[in-house]
Amino acid sequence: MEHYLDNAATTKPCAEAAAAMMRCISEYYGNPSSLHSKGLEAQHEVDAARQTIADALGCKPQELLFTSGATESNNLALRGAAAAYGRKRKKMIVSAVEHASVKQTLAYLETEGFNVVPIAPGADGLYHPADFLAQVDKDTCLVSMMLVNNENGYRMPVEEVFRAVKRRDPEIITHCDAVQGFLKVPFRTRTLGADLVSISGHKVHGIKGVGALYVKQGIRVKPILFGGHQEKGIRPGTESVPLIAAFGAAAGALAPTLDARYEKVSQLRSRLLELLRSLDNVVIRDIPGASPYVLNLSLLGYRSEIVLHYLEKREIYVSSGSACSKGASSGVLETFGAKPEEVDSALRISLCAENTEEDLVALAEGLRDAQRELMH
Repeated sequence: MEHYLDNAATTKPCAEAAAAMMRCISEYYGNPSSLHSKGLEAQHEVDAARQTIADALGCKPQELLFTSGATESNNLALRGAAAAYGRKRKKMIVSAVEHASVKQTLAYLETEGFNVVPIAPGADGLYHPADFLAQVDKDTCLVSMMLVNNENGYRMPVEEVFRAVKRRDPEIITHCDAVQGFLKVPFRTRTLGADLVSISGHKVHGIKGVGALYVKQGIRVKPILFGGHQEKGIRPGTESVPLIAAFGAAAGALAPTLDARYEKVSQLRSRLLELLRSLDNVVIRDIPGASPYVLNLSLLGYRSEIVLHYLEKREIYVSSGSACSKGASSGVLETFGAKPEEVDSALRISLCAENTEEDLVALAEGLRDAQRELMH
């Protein structure tokens, strides 16, 4: 029996998303830019998905741009805002634990003359608005902070940080990578205080290859791709109607059940913690207020990759860190204070509402057997 516990890497597409994708592949296959009825059918699918996702985010549909995924959304947000607002202001402040698509984009912007200032967690392992405010000055054009850390589930204090930054200087652009938070933890774009928000389809039971960027009305983002008029000319290229429709269908299915799913996953997480605490030599990174969807642990003395493949043979699927780092350390756990031996043995367990207690028991038994059967 399969036990899939790697939902932060990707989720299984829901039935609604799969049906929407197939409908558009087989029936509504026209180009949305075409003026005939087949094009209008496809455009209707795009418009409907945009409205559904906007409703789930708490924004206007015209504030939503479709992209190929969160990596493109983050690139468009950061590079597009830099081009629009960075002619005179050259400072960008960012949390030091962002996803690679944010870190590497900012590294590129450094080569373009921007001064990127990473902010590490405090001595308590948490983030505080004062640490960001201490770096804000007249040269600051942008502040970026993810909503939920993809490796340990930490629910970052985005609202508090962005509110403090905007009070200091309303002209500073705020960006949030909300990929691990969208349709998992409650938030609305307005209360988040973000001018730009990145989201992804395949993290919420949609299909890989589609994402979106919320751009608050009145905020300028310059394109990083050039071509046609699609997505207001900011993200040109023929829209992938099947993937967009699937994203909309997934959002429509999940949004009404957000609170119920949060409660179920919270219960699963509590049960998982109970099972894990019965094991020896396990370090659990249980951060206060973390999203229940992600839990990071270390099986001390056993390398992550070896344990991961041991579990895989039992059809138990987990991760050794961010999927985008292909098992290599991203540096996030170290930044949060993990010791080298903990990083070497770290495993990320990521849940969804489809998981069961059987999945958790299988994992705990698998880890216990790994301790007994594997060499240190």
